[in-house]
Amino acid sequence: MASNSSLLHCCVLVLACLLSSHSSQALGGNNTDKAWHIVEVKSLLPSSVCSSAKEKGFNRLTIIHRHGPCTPQPTNKKITDAQILRKDQDRVDSMHYYVKSAKKATIGESLSVSLPAQHGSSYGTGNYVAKIGMGTPRKDFSVVFDTGSDLSWIQCKPCKACYNPTDPPFDPTLSSTYSNVSCSSKDCTRLEKSFCSNRQCQYEVRYLDNSTTNGLLARDTLTLSPTDRLLKFMFGCGTNNSGFSDSDMTDGLIGLGRDRVSLISQASSKYGAMFSYCLPSNSSFTGYLSIGTNSVPKASFTSMVQKTDSPSFYYINLIALKVGGKLLNISSTVFSAGTVIDSGTVITRLPPTAYVKLRDAFQQYMEVYPRAPNLDILDTCYDLTKYPEMYVPAIAFVFSDGTTHDVDFSGILYVPQESQACLAFAGNSDDSDIGIIGNMQQKTVNVIYDIVNHKIGFSYGGCK
Repeated sequence: MASNSSLLHCCVLVLACLLSSHSSQALGGNNTDKAWHIVEVKSLLPSSVCSSAKEKGFNRLTIIHRHGPCTPQPTNKKITDAQILRKDQDRVDSMHYYVKSAKKATIGESLSVSLPAQHGSSYGTGNYVAKIGMGTPRKDFSVVFDTGSDLSWIQCKPCKACYNPTDPPFDPTLSSTYSNVSCSSKDCTRLEKSFCSNRQCQYEVRYLDNSTTNGLLARDTLTLSPTDRLLKFMFGCGTNNSGFSDSDMTDGLIGLGRDRVSLISQASSKYGAMFSYCLPSNSSFTGYLSIGTNSVPKASFTSMVQKTDSPSFYYINLIALKVGGKLLNISSTVFSAGTVIDSGTVITRLPPTAYVKLRDAFQQYMEVYPRAPNLDILDTCYDLTKYPEMYVPAIAFVFSDGTTHDVDFSGILYVPQESQACLAFAGNSDDSDIGIIGNMQQKTVNVIYDIVNHKIGFSYGGCK
């Protein structure tokens, strides 16, 4: 058995050399680009032990994978990988629906303000959560952080309908700094179809996976770190929350979109309109979310694109893909629908024309490894049980200004088990749908959102 494994490993090495040579001749490009990752397969597998980094820096929050061992209160209701991918597709479908609906609507101020507060992406796929404090005295809550949403909310007492979260619902009567937003406030009237109860503004977010949250629009003190607070932070105090699952294991959501009700917009006068995060390589490690202009390592920036029909999303101008260090033969017009970078989508979605090119090139590099059954939306899977170490072709995104984002090896394959390691990309149903760079392909990278200067940066070196 050992000799067979060694022979297979030698075959992989020979194939790697042949493919690298063939790619150089057939596709051209920059030969200094990295072609391969040498990966220990066990490093891609989920772990049962949490390796937590020390918190450092003001207004910097530790983030964890909600289904990993670092979750403070694990649930017995485990979610399967197929369920995660189904929820991920729900989110993608809802984002596509929102963009297409917005394009059909009359574009105006009311649309740009109200739609994000009325309709949300699928809630169940934001895989990373942070701990925040709300109220005076502070009470801690675990919340999804989501660049595809704007209005933040948490579960509140008295609960008419609540799912079982990790923490008891927020009790506004116990906070000395809590206040409701009145119906006459501009903050209330900016929400389309806002309604009132006892002269207090009611909010509602209706997600397209049939989950909803509604309650009072309120203000209170938001604590980001032991020494850093944001006064009069506006959020939804949700007393009626339906369609959520106990396996979500979160108390609500922090919206990091571009609308004026998002955390970033509300905090801009204090911290500047900038934030960054780093997602860990594995669910057993922690990352961080930083609000403001904290110093970050040297970064490569690409321009942020403004779309009037979906102004809250973060668009960047993707024009090409690389596999094995070589450009794929894809016309830049294939990406003309636009590409969003999103913290809440798991698997990157590409125009089907581009995805087929990427998948075919990837399969050519990986042909030595035995295939495994598909995993839901993932159609390129491999059985790596006989391979303690493997060679994975490098994958990179290329943007219109020449910036390249190299995907970390931990973000190329989705690996629930050694017998099923799948290419972590999928195709949209049509080239007219927006592309989405998911959180798998952002792992270990400091992703910097500089909203004032309209650019997004990528800084490498891990979540330090």
